[in-house]
Amino acid sequence: MGKILDGKALAQHLGRNLAEETNSLKSHGINPKFCVINIGEDPASKVYVRSKRKKAEKIGIKQVVYQLPEDESEEDVLRLIDRLNADEEVAGLMVQLPVPDQIDVDKVIERIDPEKDVDGLTPANIGRLWMGKHFVEPATAAGIIALLDHYQIDLNGKNAVIVGRSNIVGKPLAALMLERNASVSILHSHTRDLGELTRRADILVSAVGKPHMIKAEMVKEGAVVIDVGINRVDGQLMGDVDFDQVKDKASWITPVPGGVGPLTVEFLMEEVIKLTRRQHGLD
Repeated sequence: MGKILDGKALAQHLGRNLAEETNSLKSHGINPKFCVINIGEDPASKVYVRSKRKKAEKIGIKQVVYQLPEDESEEDVLRLIDRLNADEEVAGLMVQLPVPDQIDVDKVIERIDPEKDVDGLTPANIGRLWMGKHFVEPATAAGIIALLDHYQIDLNGKNAVIVGRSNIVGKPLAALMLERNASVSILHSHTRDLGELTRRADILVSAVGKPHMIKAEMVKEGAVVIDVGINRVDGQLMGDVDFDQVKDKASWITPVPGGVGPLTVEFLMEEVIKLTRRQHGLD
């Protein structure tokens, strides 16, 4: 059986270190503040916002949630973003996705000051990421790289295959893996012969949100398998990877839950502290 990549344990370890760093900043009169704009009543979004608040409180970061109604106008959201951009006490800012249909998500994200863009999703920060000149990274992608580093899994020269091309996971992870000299392929719903390509992967990442899509026959013997998917089926959480099938072929594998998920929230807080340090010239 493959060894477990324990994201939960790593997140707890990093959280203790981040709490110490936060206390150090506060001792110098610097109080990290992170704002979340949540529009509407999407149940999953509310769960994510609560988990962020809980983590922020544990670390010592002040999180302010702006809960806006489902019918909030785009103009009012943009005005709120402008106000938070101008607030010198705010180090990090994000809009919880998805947003209601009347709001142009691209326009809203573009309005966030790149220096406060905790999600790393503004066009400026996406450009910096692909240029290798970034100061903030999307949290899930950063967490996956940290997990591989923690377990001393070297990306140099490896064939890395990412299934999923989202701006939140697939694309930024590809950029970060390229920085580590991996040869990266991004697969998606239009890819032909998906299984043939995934079987070539030394490191296989699935981030598509389809339960148990990745079967044992799609995985190379000894591959490292990273499952980003979180799917709820009949009241149970499961990943994109058929864990029970794949675990015996993989050298390392993430569980769901307890793998990548805890690192996403942890690294969101890591990005808040990075931006706080940058705001105060402490890079």
